[in-house]
Amino acid sequence: MSDRLLPRSTVPHPARLSIALALAAAAAVATGTAQAQAWPAKPIRMIVNFAAGGSTDVIARSMAPRLGEALGQQVVVENRVGAGGNIGIEAVARSAPDGYTLLHSSDAILINPFLYDMPLDPAKELVAVAPTGRAAIFLVTRAGLPVKTLPEFIAYARANPGKLNYGSAGNGSLQHVATEMLIRETKINVVHVPYKGSQQVMVDLLGGQVDFTFDLGASIEHIRSDKVRLLAVPSAARSPLFPNAPTMIEAGTSMTIAWLSGVYAPAATPRDVVLRVNREINRIMQTPEARATLSSMAAEPATPATPEEFGASQQKARERFGALVKEANIRVK
Repeated sequence: MSDRLLPRSTVPHPARLSIALALAAAAAVATGTAQAQAWPAKPIRMIVNFAAGGSTDVIARSMAPRLGEALGQQVVVENRVGAGGNIGIEAVARSAPDGYTLLHSSDAILINPFLYDMPLDPAKELVAVAPTGRAAIFLVTRAGLPVKTLPEFIAYARANPGKLNYGSAGNGSLQHVATEMLIRETKINVVHVPYKGSQQVMVDLLGGQVDFTFDLGASIEHIRSDKVRLLAVPSAARSPLFPNAPTMIEAGTSMTIAWLSGVYAPAATPRDVVLRVNREINRIMQTPEARATLSSMAAEPATPATPEEFGASQQKARERFGALVKEANIRVK
């Protein structure tokens, strides 16, 4: 019988088999690398843990289209409100760490763990990506209060213990914490009136039902029209909007506090994704468009920072807030 009539073996030669396996492995690695480099391959959610219309939301909605353009995918802002911001924080912390879910939050992410029995620790479950905005805070009183300066206000409050009240956006809000800082330093006795948001605080301040508050920008036009009185700003420098208003340090206290917002991601989010988002946000927040949006809220872009720098500053602020909440025995009702 001729050798040409014998059936050819279907078993691969060992050398050919090794080559085939090596090629398959290389193809798999190449495919995985291509998929990783393709991020983002679909729209990204940016969860805001406060209601639409507030400073945190406005910044996110201004930033999202520009971030989407830079990344090549739409960035969709979604408000997840409730429990003082905890609903949104938990939603992001429990999301897949794939770069498709981000959080835009303010200082609530630092304060809330000391106020609520949270099922997770944001410091461990989230990674700081980039700061976005820093807003001025204004210590304002109703127009009819017989004081014009911070020293006069402190003297009046001491002479009338328990007779002045102040409004805040709720227990544990930045306004609440700021006033507790003032109380601890100046030894005044005032009554806290918590609201569900800062807008109603300003309404009642204008109506005379609230004596004073630490405002985050809603009072700007009312200060200019003399409907409320600006005593001082607790920032490190005077506000460019009201350069004649002293800082609280200049007015005789040691108090400084600022509102800061930033972007966070689930803790295990790939490093290259975190760095990419950080780089784009740092750039976007320095653009004229972003500055204009922030300026309308008496805010300014945060100083650009790496994720590590942002995380370190957040940890310092977290420790400061934690000590204050414990000392002041602040409770959420």
